[in-house]
Amino acid sequence: MSHTTHVIEVGDVTAGIVVATEGGFRFFAASLTFKSLDLAIFPSIAHASRAAREKFPRRRY
Repeated sequence: MSHTTHVIEVGDVTAGIVVATEGGFRFFAASLTFKSLDLAIFPSIAHASRAAREKFPRRRY
């Protein structure tokens, strides 16, 4: 299996990367904000992106 890597960004912030692995895509967090997702396996890149968006604190204006 070749290792396909994708960067996951939330707005202009890099949340981490996902690497294709047997059973899905493994998430590697880029910062403490996304640490709870570190090493999780998601069924798709879209699922990993959605989980990262949910962890990102929303700005209040």
